[in-house]
Amino acid sequence: MINYVWFGLLFIGILVSLFTGNVQVVTDAAIDNAKTAVELSLGLIGVMALWLGMMRVAEEAGLVKKLSRALRPALVKLFPDIPPEHPALGSIMMNIAANVFGLGDAATPFGLRAMKDLQTLNTTDDTATDSMCMFLALNTSSVTLVPASVIAYRVAAGSANAVEIIGPAIFATTISTTVAIIAAKLLSKSRKHRATKPDMVVTNSVKEGGN
Repeated sequence: MINYVWFGLLFIGILVSLFTGNVQVVTDAAIDNAKTAVELSLGLIGVMALWLGMMRVAEEAGLVKKLSRALRPALVKLFPDIPPEHPALGSIMMNIAANVFGLGDAATPFGLRAMKDLQTLNTTDDTATDSMCMFLALNTSSVTLVPASVIAYRVAAGSANAVEIIGPAIFATTISTTVAIIAAKLLSKSRKHRATKPDMVVTNSVKEGGN
């Protein structure tokens, strides 16, 4: 769907440039912005390589498991359905750690792995568990303390004070994460959503089969 939206915007822009006689302006803007995109991408290579390498070292060194144990009290409250030693906790922590440093691209693989690990605890194939919903809410809220990618963008764009975004980012992520956790907890306790919980679906199916 998003592809159609972008195509529509580009098509409308080209049509407007034709009718207003600004075709050359659109062409020059396209070329200049293509150059800027390449420069920004090259500027991000160093930052992304550094943090991705650190994440990989932390994973191979077993620091992820240790971090999961250190944060177990908080994780247990947020994900009470996950066993303490389940690999899903490690994947969730890697995803959160990547998001904390503003590395959305690095967080995506860990998020996919976390969902795959959480599915092993799911009793159905087509209904998300409370833990899945909570994890998705946290992921969507973007828990970011050091927005490394944004800082790299600002540096590449020539910002005079690239790190000034850290304060607003912490404030925004505090609000969004708090709202996400409260929403996920409240909805998981509502009668409507509890009726579709995987364990309830299985229980009801067993009862109907017995009848």
